[in-house]
Amino acid sequence: MDPIDIAFAGAARQAELLRAGELTARELVELHLARIARIDPELNAFRVVLAERALADADQADARLRAGDERPLLGVPVAIKDNADVAGEATLHGTNATAGTPAGSDSEVVRRLRAAGAVVIGKTHMPELAIWPFTETATFGATRNPWNRDRTPGGSSGGSAAAVAAGLAPLALASDGAGSIRIPAASCGLFGLKPQRGRVSLAPDPEHWHGLSVFGPHSRTVLDGALFLDAVAGAAPRDADTPPPPERPFAEAATTSPGRLKIAVGYRAAPPTRVAPAHEEAVRQTAELLRSLGHEVREREVNWGNAALALIPRYLRGIHDDAARMPHPERLERRTRGVARLGRLTTPALVARARRDEASHAARLASALEDHDVMLMPVVAQPPVEIGRYEGRGALQTLQGVALGFGGPFTAAWNVTGQPAASVPAGEGPDGLPLSVQLVGRPNDEATLISLAAQLEAERPWAARRPPVG
Repeated sequence: MDPIDIAFAGAARQAELLRAGELTARELVELHLARIARIDPELNAFRVVLAERALADADQADARLRAGDERPLLGVPVAIKDNADVAGEATLHGTNATAGTPAGSDSEVVRRLRAAGAVVIGKTHMPELAIWPFTETATFGATRNPWNRDRTPGGSSGGSAAAVAAGLAPLALASDGAGSIRIPAASCGLFGLKPQRGRVSLAPDPEHWHGLSVFGPHSRTVLDGALFLDAVAGAAPRDADTPPPPERPFAEAATTSPGRLKIAVGYRAAPPTRVAPAHEEAVRQTAELLRSLGHEVREREVNWGNAALALIPRYLRGIHDDAARMPHPERLERRTRGVARLGRLTTPALVARARRDEASHAARLASALEDHDVMLMPVVAQPPVEIGRYEGRGALQTLQGVALGFGGPFTAAWNVTGQPAASVPAGEGPDGLPLSVQLVGRPNDEATLISLAAQLEAERPWAARRPPVG
């Protein structure tokens, strides 16, 4: 195969090539390292590249492959967002306010990826403390969208999305506290799955942002994301949330028909958000495709109510908590310090009330799922913003700007409810940037989302589309 074809083949196909002996893990890792060296100086997706260690791990993977080891991700490179610990490397959370001390051990999710055979190739950029839906920091600069380098790849998992979209890694760990898996996936034309809360352990933390945050994958294909989730799913000691285990492997769901589903489709976020015509049309065309596939599709707008009251206290207090843990909080960006001050004003009593009210908010938000299997809606209301759009703006200005457009108007509510949601590619807009739609599932039902997303992928394949990065 052509090296570029291999780079964009996706994790599942790369794993097949490795098991068949058509490619060695060292060759695969060297291929991605060469692409990073050539392409990443312009994209700035990686905070650190672990070349020497990755090659050593690749050699070990080759020995295991020769011995017949069939671990699902054996020899496949994976990138790690810089809010998860990788043993021997500092976890910087997008800031220079940390001590920079190397982690003594892997986070649980990284440990499980290694156990599945994955080779950690580097750590990816994120905005400071994972706050924003764009990936720009005073410390590390701006990460750029491979489809248009004047635009953001989204955030907070922008480095992970840019790396996978550009063929610098076939898989990447991302995290999502208000849309930070789905927004970058939508911006970069990837499959991005926010799993059920607690599906993937956050250990050594029992939870993050008072229950809003989850880990999940960025991947080129649905099967790739399902393989990733199979590798890392499951509770660990001290996890605050432990959902029931899935009835079958997620990779099996990715290769199984979803059957005939009832799908609710909505186009509107809470006012005054306005959805760009191209993003609304992507939802409309997807709804028509689903009808043609035999699904029952009916318009049913979400009752957003006052979901912000359940989100904002947890979000702001979570950022305050993260900032308070920094050894050098004075080094945080001015805007970050402003958000942390808002979090300080958000008392623990307000957070406790928001969490007590979660069940009632979840029932209202997901009322469409009482008689539907899946909800279909936009991921974002507007295209990815220009690099520097919010540079120099304060905390309140930036919060207001991202909340009403390219931010979380369609995504954050599902962090409050904890149920799974996915970003699924849906063609491209008139500006050449990727379009996506969001699928929201019932609690604990990632399998239906994966199966339905795979059906959409089969009807309008997206993985063959490549950004202009070489």
